[in-house]
Amino acid sequence: MHRPIRSFVLRQGRLSTGQSRAVENIGPRLIIPYSPTVLDYENVFGRAAPTIVEIGFGMGHTTADIAASLPDKNFIGIEVHTPGVGSLLKMADERTLDNLRIVQHDAVEVLQHMIADNSLAGLHIFFPDPWPKKRHHKRRLIQAGFVNLLTQKLMPTGIIHLATDWHEYADQMLAVLSASPALANTAAGFAPRPIYRTESNFERKGLAKGHGVWDLVFRRCVS
Repeated sequence: MHRPIRSFVLRQGRLSTGQSRAVENIGPRLIIPYSPTVLDYENVFGRAAPTIVEIGFGMGHTTADIAASLPDKNFIGIEVHTPGVGSLLKMADERTLDNLRIVQHDAVEVLQHMIADNSLAGLHIFFPDPWPKKRHHKRRLIQAGFVNLLTQKLMPTGIIHLATDWHEYADQMLAVLSASPALANTAAGFAPRPIYRTESNFERKGLAKGHGVWDLVFRRCVS
């Protein structure tokens, strides 16, 4: 899959002292260096368990909550921004999250080269950049080609879980996922928020202002 247009802008965010220390001290244990080599999850985590990938975890609060609440599953978070990586590493260390690893690299290349087909129990993408201006819609992550790539990586019955607070983008997501013959919606349209996806501070502030949040949970069909 060729995607010359990136869905993210790489910003030089400022690292806090704690985040910098986490990258230096905890990173060697929990960061998986990017390499065009398919991962052996059992080797990475030291156990065989269902593996879920999250794309674009931001500052990582929801990621840490989910990994803590589902200790029987392995989690790989993909993020390009160093402050977010440092933030999640710090939380992982404080909460002793041995079921969490991080890849700091472009998600498309990670999926293409490091994640085996038919290997994931789930894929999470929460609040991706909505690129609200129409001329920027081509930068949106959720497009048909990318969804096809996601679907290839899921094992049969594996789940794609998306969430957004941008209604027009939510409608596009629903249309794109519904158009895939390999996916089935688990709800009649948008899904109730699964209990494992805890509300972020950003989300709570938006809800308090009357903003909406839309979850989509699709399952890969058994062929």
